[in-house]
Amino acid sequence: MATNASWMGVAERDVAARDVSWAVYMEQFASGFCEWDNGNVVKMSPIDEAHDRLTRRLALLLEAYLALKPIGQIRQAPFVMRLAKLNKSREPDIQVILETNPRKLTRTYMDGPADLCIEVVSPESVQRDHGEKLAEYEAAGVGEYWIVDPLRGECRFYRLDDGKKVYVSQREDADGNYQTPLLPSLILNVPDLLGERQPDLLEIVRSVERMLE
Repeated sequence: MATNASWMGVAERDVAARDVSWAVYMEQFASGFCEWDNGNVVKMSPIDEAHDRLTRRLALLLEAYLALKPIGQIRQAPFVMRLAKLNKSREPDIQVILETNPRKLTRTYMDGPADLCIEVVSPESVQRDHGEKLAEYEAAGVGEYWIVDPLRGECRFYRLDDGKKVYVSQREDADGNYQTPLLPSLILNVPDLLGERQPDLLEIVRSVERMLE
């Protein structure tokens, strides 16, 4: 699915280096918010306030959930997810790796697809998050992909079908709640997530406790 031309839509100024091996990328570029695409190192743009707020809130929610129900762990960018079959490495804003994941989670990168990847959309990442990464995560076998898009005021949820080949779009219910079988009992309320109010850590922990009662 990936081709050597896949990076050509990236602005020339965002290409940090070409013809770079995986080992050199990990040694010299991975920690600097760069992704690796068929030997090309692509710089990611700085995040904005909305992106930072949403990413932190989701990370706190998932950390609280996994502390109370220890079935996996999370990693945040710039932690690398290597997709060797596509000759790419991405740095999802958040990735959830369950204990049942058969791939190897190393000290510095996830060697294979995570169970769940979350990307929070910024103005410069609209095409990448809704297009390129959607196709790549599907082809690589990422179990679920959540796109949290404050620009459009929506979240999109994609889950692999029973054959583990094709993403099927999922929807929140009439109350705006989304649940995934990957994380039993966890409830994500989309209107609340995208609202301006930012709950503190204790409030998030208490809400997760109520979910798991």
